[in-house]
Amino acid sequence: MIINLGAEHENLDQKAYSILKDMIMERKLLPGQKIPQEKLARDLGISRTPLISALKFLEQEKLVESVPRRGFFVRLFSKEEMVYIFELREVLEGLAARRAASKISDSQITELGGFFKKFFKQKNICDFKAYAREDRRFHNFVINIGAKEFLKSILLTTNIISFSYQVLESEGLIRPPNETIREHLAVIQAIKDRKPEAAEELMRQHFKKSLIHLKQEIGTGGK
Repeated sequence: MIINLGAEHENLDQKAYSILKDMIMERKLLPGQKIPQEKLARDLGISRTPLISALKFLEQEKLVESVPRRGFFVRLFSKEEMVYIFELREVLEGLAARRAASKISDSQITELGGFFKKFFKQKNICDFKAYAREDRRFHNFVINIGAKEFLKSILLTTNIISFSYQVLESEGLIRPPNETIREHLAVIQAIKDRKPEAAEELMRQHFKKSLIHLKQEIGTGGK
């Protein structure tokens, strides 16, 4: 379906940027994939000028990279780089969880309680794509409640990098759903109970376990 951005009055650079960013997060553009500029410009109903501007913004955020005479590619991160990203997320999302537990409203508590509901009774979660989508929604929800503007901007970018992680068969998940579901539910309960210290500690433990997993893969030569 063609999305006609030309008919809108908003800034085309910004609209193209937002759509491309969503495509990377939703893995419609995969890590290492060349970005088809002509097709995208056609589909979006815009010229290549705002598209190039959007790609340059994304390049500054390290989400895409420009290869001379070849074009723009979705950036492919190594496991070593992902370790740095997860170290950052551990600290900052821990802080966001603490703040979320302090300021969450009753209506937000109700909404938070609905996350991962479809997976509660599954002994073996096999739908990695659906779980990864819920994982993204959950972390972004906590960030939106608990992070102020500057922190939110940093975290949303690091999360996109994490969610578009290059392990294609696992939909970008570092660890299997059967392992992380309990951790997610523990963080949710701490935030719902308005326990800031517990929420921060549980969120940080969640990331520490993923960091251990990544470091073990690097130690065995995994890339």
